[in-house]
Amino acid sequence: MAGRVLVACERSGVVRRAFEAQGCDAWSCDTMPADDGSNRHITGDVLDHLDDGWDLLMVAHPPCTILCNSGAKHLYLGGRKANGRNPARWAELEAAAAFYRRLRDAAQIPRRAIENPVMHGHAIALVERGPVQFVHPYFFGEPFFKNTGLELIELPRLVPTDMLTPPAPGTAEHKAWSRCHREPPGPDRARRRSQTYHGIAAAMAAQWAPLIGAGEREMAA
Repeated sequence: MAGRVLVACERSGVVRRAFEAQGCDAWSCDTMPADDGSNRHITGDVLDHLDDGWDLLMVAHPPCTILCNSGAKHLYLGGRKANGRNPARWAELEAAAAFYRRLRDAAQIPRRAIENPVMHGHAIALVERGPVQFVHPYFFGEPFFKNTGLELIELPRLVPTDMLTPPAPGTAEHKAWSRCHREPPGPDRARRRSQTYHGIAAAMAAQWAPLIGAGEREMAA
């Protein structure tokens, strides 16, 4: 096998299956069961499994609704800075940033990729974020916009595999490409917006799986 891969904060199985297709011993982990019922899914706190001998940690979805730029207004009471801070939301932000740092700094796993949204300034400062590569699904053959950040540790930047030409703003096609941002309100809205697209997952697996192997864990020792 190409190596052991932990896909954290994923229940869809999209990234896990992409790495499995490349011959990796890939596992997903989330507090919820896997959508596909896979027996290669750990239901629980990923922080309890960081020392289980992985070669690569692909963190699909840290708590992006707290860290993302669109959520900045909720840091203030009534969504207005003039009203003062919302203490509960700031506490959630600090917890989310600490979780991000724990995953990003898990040096026992030699190679790490932390997916993150376009963050607001407070989140960037709290997570102490390093350089980030931003990609869209249309870089990998899928006609959608979704600006996805990747903080990479000992991994190369993703190379686009099938760059599509975005449609003109205001057109029906442009609206279709913006599906992620036009999800209707509902209990599953955040989850639908956060899922990784198949093209990006396939590119991650194809480009990163060949770099890892059984000897990788010795790098972190």
